[in-house]
Amino acid sequence: MQILDGFRKSLGLAMAGKKSPWGNGGGSGSGSGGSSDAPSGESGGSDGGGPRNPWLPGGGGSDGKRKSASIEDIFKNRGPEGPRRKGGGPGGPNFRLPERPGGKSWGPLLIGAAVALWVLVSSAHQIAPREEAVVTWFGGKYSTTLDSGLKFTLPWPIQVVEKENVSGIRSVTIPEKLILTGDQNLVDLSYLIRWNIKDLKQYQFQLADPSETVQEAAETAMRASVAEKTLDTVLSGEGRADIEQNVRQRMQDILDGYRSGIAVQGIEINKTDPPQQVIEAFNDVLAAQQDAERDINQARRYAQQLLARAEGDAAAFNQIYGEYRLAPEVTRRRLYYETMESVLSKTDKTIIGAEGVTPYLPLPEVQRRAREAQQRAQQAGEQ
Repeated sequence: MQILDGFRKSLGLAMAGKKSPWGNGGGSGSGSGGSSDAPSGESGGSDGGGPRNPWLPGGGGSDGKRKSASIEDIFKNRGPEGPRRKGGGPGGPNFRLPERPGGKSWGPLLIGAAVALWVLVSSAHQIAPREEAVVTWFGGKYSTTLDSGLKFTLPWPIQVVEKENVSGIRSVTIPEKLILTGDQNLVDLSYLIRWNIKDLKQYQFQLADPSETVQEAAETAMRASVAEKTLDTVLSGEGRADIEQNVRQRMQDILDGYRSGIAVQGIEINKTDPPQQVIEAFNDVLAAQQDAERDINQARRYAQQLLARAEGDAAAFNQIYGEYRLAPEVTRRRLYYETMESVLSKTDKTIIGAEGVTPYLPLPEVQRRAREAQQRAQQAGEQ
């Protein structure tokens, strides 16, 4: 207490001649009579005759004394942002919507217009000609399927609409994979699958990943189809067309069993090659097969030529035989002359005249000498 009293006296001396925040106290503040032990607020009125408590509200009661402060009095004019201001004082918010005729506010009308616009925008759906849409309750339970055109549903999020292109052709490319053929050979094969959506409800709710399902079904169908063919059949154009048709049918059966809502439009095999490790040996085998086919074709052409010649000779013989039956002697002599001419034209001949006439030189010898003389003349001319 002595320390507190000393502090109060020091404070009184320091504020001598200055206005005390507790009021005038009826004196100049010098000495012990000019200060009060505590700002009680019980003495003195609005004229500042006694110390005033700054925490009390201004003004006084009917008896001229100040009212004591309470919690309600302190906080009733305060808000989260600080002391509340009455009216639109400087620095305070003063924005109000314009009023309609009659003094009513435009707020309800604006809110109603915004709600109506939201309902209209989220309820009307324009679906393109190649599209369909699935409508679900709150994005989960299936409701209905909408075809193309302008359609209306309940507003979002009560009904959620998801559009999908059902007519567009989609494609999945399967890269090169080694597949076992029916004759225990391997073929390196790549192909393309084309498909589209035929039932949007099944497509949306039956499959977790439609593209992966299509790819797995294609690989299964391709391996089963290639296993039924030999390597030569797979590599040939006719065999590839047969495999493509079989794969398409098998894929469609698998996807229909899953109730996938997918229609397979076609399979296109891009490449059929033997494995890279044996490609050189396989090319040698193909070259040998091609040579064998070429020789077989040449033999067939030669046989056809001989057959045609034999048929021609037989026809000529039949014709001669018909003439022979009409005139045997004349035909016999003509055949003899033709035969002798054919035989003698290929042998060396020497012509000898009649008896007592000097014989001529053999014609072959004369011809040989003439040819030799002609060759020597040509060689001399060249030199």
